[in-house]
Amino acid sequence: MSGRRWQPSPLILGSFGLHAGAAAGLLFAPSHWPVVAGAVIVNHAVLTAAGLWPRSRLLGPNLLRLPEAAAARREIAITIDDGPDPEVTPLVLDVLEQHGTRATFFCIGERALRHRDLCADIARRGHIVENHSQHHAHHFSMLGPSGFEREIVAAQDTLEEITGSRPRFFRAPAGLRNPFLEPVLAKLDLHLASWTRRGFDTVRRDPDYVAHRLLRDLTAGDILLLHDGHAARTAAGRPIVLEVLPRLLDACAANGLTPVTLRAGAA
Repeated sequence: MSGRRWQPSPLILGSFGLHAGAAAGLLFAPSHWPVVAGAVIVNHAVLTAAGLWPRSRLLGPNLLRLPEAAAARREIAITIDDGPDPEVTPLVLDVLEQHGTRATFFCIGERALRHRDLCADIARRGHIVENHSQHHAHHFSMLGPSGFEREIVAAQDTLEEITGSRPRFFRAPAGLRNPFLEPVLAKLDLHLASWTRRGFDTVRRDPDYVAHRLLRDLTAGDILLLHDGHAARTAAGRPIVLEVLPRLLDACAANGLTPVTLRAGAA
């Protein structure tokens, strides 16, 4: 795989220049070190904040909405993260099938290995499986280039071997990352994808709240985030996604919106 060319964002280019200037400043005016150190600290704080903001494009390209052509076709994308889950995912697939809908599943590699047949069934039923890292590690955003590459390549290989299709999109665990991620994605010819809005269905147990967040100002081109893995449950024990997904699909139909996969929408 040839990959794509990495193009540093303005923030990254500015950080390179700041660090070069800081080094020169310490060399020629070492007494100014407090100012130099302060500038470097502020820069690192900005880089960190950009990585902690899932929808940020300050560190590089980040798909937040479908392209204008997809919006003109009245398309949206429903993305489902953190699976496959042996209890929830089959029911999600049934809901999607009942509505004749295709979705994008960002799967965790190690979960896919544990539930190979289920992961393969996602693809067999017409959905697309994309890369959500191999282990979904809590410290993912603190990895360096080699750590990112190990996690992402392992998931690429796992998901391709199970589904027969190599992922084209990557979503960082919890959406958190650092400046080293985009060069790795470019090398692997992957594209970072986030979302237009999410319902926080892994932490909120109120389906009305989750549905309101997803349906508020719903419009063509939106990318919506739900979860089959780590799904919160109602007081009755039902996964939130199973309460919200039918409402979402009915709202799409009522508003003339067609759910498509990220690959179809971004083509």
